[in-house]
Amino acid sequence: MRDKKVLFITQAAMIAAIYVVVTVVFSAFSFGEVQVRISEALTILPLFTPAAIPGLFIGCIIGNAMGGAIVLDVVFGSIATLVGAVGSWLLRKHRYLVPIPPIIVNVLIVPFVLRYGYGVPLPIPFMMLTVGLGEIISCGVLGYILMFALNKVKHVIFKNTVMS
Repeated sequence: MRDKKVLFITQAAMIAAIYVVVTVVFSAFSFGEVQVRISEALTILPLFTPAAIPGLFIGCIIGNAMGGAIVLDVVFGSIATLVGAVGSWLLRKHRYLVPIPPIIVNVLIVPFVLRYGYGVPLPIPFMMLTVGLGEIISCGVLGYILMFALNKVKHVIFKNTVMS
């Protein structure tokens, strides 16, 4: 039992670290009213391990903070990632639906953060569209690519925690 806890914590920490690094390295694309947050491709990881849920949440908190986001963005952007990750985990039996929860949750939350946190004057429906397109690219397209790549080696990488 202790080994499984250590494995869970290690996987969560690694996922958080990867999320932070990718968010910061690609910060030019990760923030703003038109954003393609490459690190959001990792939101498919709950398909393989429940450790991805806290890993993505903590990674998003740290990535947002290191990227210079305001407190409102750190809090609500990270909550969006957490809710999306939980939704992905709940849909793990339907692997092709796994990217949908993070897309929907970010479309519903991020435009309001942009408007009321950053004062972006664009219409909220327009920002929902731009954020949605960015999420489709990162969670959908890049997430599917990552999902298919990891599916081939899931028993090695996610040893003893593979859920699907």
